[in-house]
Amino acid sequence: MKHSNKKEYASFLLERLHREIERPLTVMEVCGTHTVAIARSGLRDLLPDKMRLLSGPGCPVCVTDDLDLDLVIALSREKDVILATFGDMMRVPGTESSLLQEKSRGADVRIVYSPADALRLAAENPSSQVVFLGVGFETTVPVVAAALEQAIEMGLENFSVYSLHKLVPPVMRVLLEDPEVKIDAFLNPGHVCTILGTGPFSFISEQYGKPCVVAGFDATDILEALLLIVRQYREGRPSVEIQYRRAVRPEGNPVAVDYIEKYFQPVGARWRGIGEIPESGLELREEYARYNARLRFPVTARLRKRKKRCACGEVLKGLKLPYECPLFRKVCTPARPVGPCMVSTEGSCAAYYRYGKKKAGACP
Repeated sequence: MKHSNKKEYASFLLERLHREIERPLTVMEVCGTHTVAIARSGLRDLLPDKMRLLSGPGCPVCVTDDLDLDLVIALSREKDVILATFGDMMRVPGTESSLLQEKSRGADVRIVYSPADALRLAAENPSSQVVFLGVGFETTVPVVAAALEQAIEMGLENFSVYSLHKLVPPVMRVLLEDPEVKIDAFLNPGHVCTILGTGPFSFISEQYGKPCVVAGFDATDILEALLLIVRQYREGRPSVEIQYRRAVRPEGNPVAVDYIEKYFQPVGARWRGIGEIPESGLELREEYARYNARLRFPVTARLRKRKKRCACGEVLKGLKLPYECPLFRKVCTPARPVGPCMVSTEGSCAAYYRYGKKKAGACP
C-alpha cells in the first residue's frame, strides 16, 4: 500500500527491505541518473547491511574510450570543421588534451543542446563541415536519427555524425560473464527501457538467473525496485520486472526502435576499462555513409599512456568504489578531473564527491 506522504512511504519501504532481506545482495545500477539519485538521497546509508549497491557503466561520457576521445580531438583540429558536442564532453581528458583545450587553441568546437542545434549550425555555415558528436545510449539515438533524416530532406551535405553511441544489453552480458565482477541483480536503466522495453534484457534472468528490475528515479522508485529484487530472490523467481510503469512498457517504443534500425547498425565498440565488445556500438548504415564523419574525416591518433593512475575503468565495472581510487579528492576533483567519471554530471566519482559519505565506506 502506498502512502500519500513520500517520506512516510519511503520509511515504510525501508522497513520492509530490512525485514524481508534474507541473504547478502549486491545490486548494480546501470544508469548514471540512478547513481546520482542514490547518492543525493543518501540511500546507501539507509539500506540494510546485507544490501550493497554498485555503480556500473551507466554514464555514456564515462565509458567513452581514450582512443575514441583522442580521435575526436584530432578531428576538432581539422580545417573548416565545426565540431558540435554536448557540454559534458568538453572537459573529458584524452591522453594529451581535451576538447576544451583544443577550443582554447583555436579549434571550432561548439556546445549544442540537441542534434537540431547542429543542423542549424550546418545551415548557417555552408562553407564549413559541421560534425555532430553522438555520445549516448539507446535513449538519445532516435533524435540523432531524426536529425539525420531532416538533414537528408534539407539537402545539407555539410552535416555528418561521429557516432560513439553505445548499447546497454551487450555490456551487461559482459559484466555477467566476467569472473571478477560479482553481481546478484540489476537496477535496469529506466530511460533506456522506455526505448527498448524489457525483451532485450530477458537473458539476464533466463540465462543467468539474476533478478532485474526497471526502476524510476525517485528515491521511492528505487526502494520499490530493490524490494522487488529481494522478493524475487526470496521466492526463487528471477525475472525482468517493471517498477517504472508510468514510463516503461514491456514492448518499449517501437517507433523509436524503428528509427534507430533504419539509420544505424550494431558494430563493435570500445568501452573504457572493459575493452572491445562486439555489436555494442552503433554506426551509420552503408546507405548513409556520406553522413558518417569517420569516413568523411579519416583522422588518426596514437594512443598514449596516461601519466596518472585513474580507476574509472574499475569503477565502471563495479570493482571499485570511487573513494577507493588513490586520486579521488586528492588529485582528481570536478575542477581538475583526471578521468571522465569525475567530469560528467552522471559520473560515479562526481556523485560521490558531491554528496559526501556513503555506505560501504567513508569518502576521504
